[in-house]
Amino acid sequence: MKTVQAVIDMPEDLYLSLSCFGLTREKIVSESRKLLGLKYFQEKLLSMGKAAELSGLSKWDFIEHLSDNNVSVIDYDDDEMGREFETAENIAEALTVNRARPSLHL
Repeated sequence: MKTVQAVIDMPEDLYLSLSCFGLTREKIVSESRKLLGLKYFQEKLLSMGKAAELSGLSKWDFIEHLSDNNVSVIDYDDDEMGREFETAENIAEALTVNRARPSLHL
């Protein structure tokens, strides 16, 4: 897979301040990727899978990262939620109807 490198410029004194807290360049890059993934997922610019990929995390670890940052994994508005419940009710009804029909064994 081809990659594109994105670079963050910061003043040297800022980097030195961060490094005093043990933040290496690698750690800053890692944390920046996680924050971008979270932000772009939250803004619905990226799917969960793509946001996890940007973050450098597995999907499960990304879900945990979302939870740690109080970001909902599922963020439906009222209309979307209503459609989901309607679909679930239709499926449940179809399953109930199918169970009620006697099966013929020849």
